[in-house]
This record gives sequence, C-alpha cells and structure tokens, in this order.
Amino acid sequence: MRTDIAIIGSGPAGLFAAYELVKNTNYKITIIECGKEPLKRKCLTEETAVCQKCSPCNVLCGVGGAGILSAGRLNLRPDIGGNLEEFVSKKEANELVTYIDSIFLGFGAPKHVYGENEENIELKRKAASAGVKFIPIKQRFIGTNKSPKLVDNFMKHLQRKGVNFLLGRKAETIKKEGNLFKVKVSKETITSKYLIVCPGRYGANWLAKQAKKLGLPVKYAPIDVGVRVEVPSIILEEIIKVNIDPKFHIYTKTYDDFTRTFCVNHKGFVVKEVYEDLVLVNGHAYTDKTSNTTNFAFLVRITLTEPTENTTDYGRKIAKVANILGGGKPILQKMGDLERGRRSTWKRIKEATTKPTLLDVTPGDLAMILPHRILTDIMEGLEKLSKVIPGVTEDSTLLYAPEIKFSANRIITDKNLETPIENLFVAGDGAGVSRGIVIAAATGIIAARGIIKKAEQQRNNPLNSSP
Repeated sequence: MRTDIAIIGSGPAGLFAAYELVKNTNYKITIIECGKEPLKRKCLTEETAVCQKCSPCNVLCGVGGAGILSAGRLNLRPDIGGNLEEFVSKKEANELVTYIDSIFLGFGAPKHVYGENEENIELKRKAASAGVKFIPIKQRFIGTNKSPKLVDNFMKHLQRKGVNFLLGRKAETIKKEGNLFKVKVSKETITSKYLIVCPGRYGANWLAKQAKKLGLPVKYAPIDVGVRVEVPSIILEEIIKVNIDPKFHIYTKTYDDFTRTFCVNHKGFVVKEVYEDLVLVNGHAYTDKTSNTTNFAFLVRITLTEPTENTTDYGRKIAKVANILGGGKPILQKMGDLERGRRSTWKRIKEATTKPTLLDVTPGDLAMILPHRILTDIMEGLEKLSKVIPGVTEDSTLLYAPEIKFSANRIITDKNLETPIENLFVAGDGAGVSRGIVIAAATGIIAARGIIKKAEQQRNNPLNSSP
C-alpha cells in the first residue's frame, strides 16, 4: 500500500500531526494504530473500574492514546509534560499551547478552565513554608467518560479530510529503501516518502529496538518510579478548588532526590495499566461517576550514568519483581503497615478507613519491591507533602505499586523533530520528546510543520532532494 505520509500511532502526537497536515497540504496520509477506535476502547467495568486484561491494552492503545482516555486533563503550559522551548521560541511555545487548546475546544472539550484564581498564591506560600514547590497551572479537564466522544469527533474530522486509519494493525518493522520508507504491518507493507513515528509510551520499547536497527542516535531520558497514593477525597477537597490536578515538586532530605505528584484524580479510581509483559497502576477520573477517594501518583525521578544509562531496563526490572511478588497483580500496602515494617493483609486493609477502588491487587510489602533509596524518597517526600495536605501520611493511606512513567529513550533530532535519517520524524512520549497530552500534541504539530517545510524546500530545490 502506498501513501505520501505514514504516521505510526494515533495518540495526541499522531492526531495533531495529521490535523496539521490535512489543514495545510493535499498529501495522502495513513495512520497505523494497533488499538481500536475511541468508542470501542472499553476496558472498565461499571462496578469496579478495574482494567481487564486485553491485548493490546485498551487503556494504553487506541485512537486518542493513553493520556486522553486516562482522564483527559490538559495542562495548558509549554513547560509541563515536556519543554517546548527546546524546539521553538517562548512566544511560539505559548502560541502552540493556545492553538492546541482551541482545537480540543472545537472537538468538544469543556469550556471551564481550572487554576485561574487568587488562591494559587496562598497555596504557593503554604507549600513554600514546608519546603515544597507548588506549580500553578491553567488546566482543562475532559474526563475519562467524555474523552472517547471528543476523540471520535477528532477522528471523524480527519477521516472526512481523507486520512486513512489502519486500526488493530501493529507496526512491526521500519526500513528505508532508497528514498522510501517501508513499514511492515502484519502481512502488508506500507510505503511512504515521509514517516512520523509516535507510538506513545506503550510503544516506547518497540521504538527503541527500531532505532537501534536503523542506527538512530538515542539518549536515555530519566524515568519516574513510585506509587499511586489513595486517600479519602475530603483530604484534598480544598486543594482541588485551587487546582484540579495540583503539581507539587519536592526534594528529599536524605538523598536530595526530586519527587513529585502527578495525575491527581479527585473522587476517581485506581486502575491497572497493562502492558504486554508488565502490570502497573494508574488512575482515572470521570465527570459522571465518583468515588469517596482521591488518588495521585507520587514519583521519584531516576537518572542513571555509569556503568549503564538504560533507565528503561531499570524500570522494567523493578516492575517485573513487583509482578512476580504480586502474582501478576499490583501490590497494595497500607501506610501504617509500611511504617511498621510489616506486610499488609486483606484483613488490615479492610480495617482501614480508606477503601480501595482497585481490588484486583495483592496485599504486600513495598519494601520487597522498591529499592531502599526510592522507598526512602517516597516516605520523606510524602512527609513533607503532609505539611501542605494534612492526612496524606495517615495509617489508612493506601499505596499501590508499581507506578512507572517510561519517558525512555529519546531519539536525537533537530528542532523540527527530524532524525538523522532524512524524512523520518518522531513525536510524542514514545520518542522521549514529551511527557503529557499537550506537549505530545505540540510535538506532532512541530513534526508535521517540519515535513511541510521540507517538502517546500524540495519542490523549490529539486536537485537537493534525495535521489
């Protein structure tokens, strides 16, 4: 099958790349996606919000990607979830965020914006007095339940513009023969002049292997390893009024390591995040269904140097140990049990005032799965956070593990996100150039604009184009 531009992955990066291309060109565009269309990405039971194992996992794969379906929370800043000023000027970075927000609004995102209030200043002051940095952010919240319809609107718009979606089709290998790319998809080969690779976090490991085969230069980016914390929702009630997804940055006492809160789901649900060979945890939030708890990730930034820089392998090893001890399920431990150095049991968890929203877990001991340094960082970081949010370190606080954010191998590119292989562009979390919905979308647009500029140059200077 021949196409002008092939895009691997239909998360925010892939969708926004296609949007920018159909808006400004007449190219034939094909999107290759291993998952399903948005309205068929069903992975939660109404009763328990437990992710059922499916391959590929519907929470992680499918049109819209993992982040939009998780909660659809848009952080409207160019330096949260990545840093756009690596690729464009500060003015262009802010313009990109505004542009992306307008597109989301056009496809059905709610008009209400969180984080635009004077209480930000008071919370910032309170956090600073505890040695914690609060990051005020303007945010838009779509919700896990509303995200599929918004993405469906997005997908149908692209289809009306002629974009071809190959769904349920996993890209297997990438080759370049002459000036054409050949992507093997099952028994078919997709041939294109330009290629944008943006497989998301689910495809990060696959992309790393392809990069090695293609000889692309990469560097290992930091990863985040930690737990998902669950507490009674009333504990965060006042904080949520200030920011629906409050970001707190903390440096720990013993090791001076960077820790942070991430993906706060007020009155939400903890869910499993299922990869092909790993089971992690994540969180969802809805606009039409609530729980009595609030959950958030609490993560430690991990950077490795000598003798290995491979943060991905390190994170996977931690996850595999957790999955072995959990019998293929996440580990759940009560804070009081962790502090007392004992394993949690279902009896002790049932005695807690915080009731778990994810039941498909194994009560256990986090000290058996998380390295001492990471566990120390988590405990010290949460202790500092408790001075800003009293109650997060109470005995009944629940800790699920592992939660790992693989922003893994970063493909080396120019500012247009073109790799050293001409006409091969990358974008999104899977390529290590973003760590969130809005920045991933922005990198998709930057890559698309890079192709548009490249094509224009080749039209004006045909002798300079590849043979």
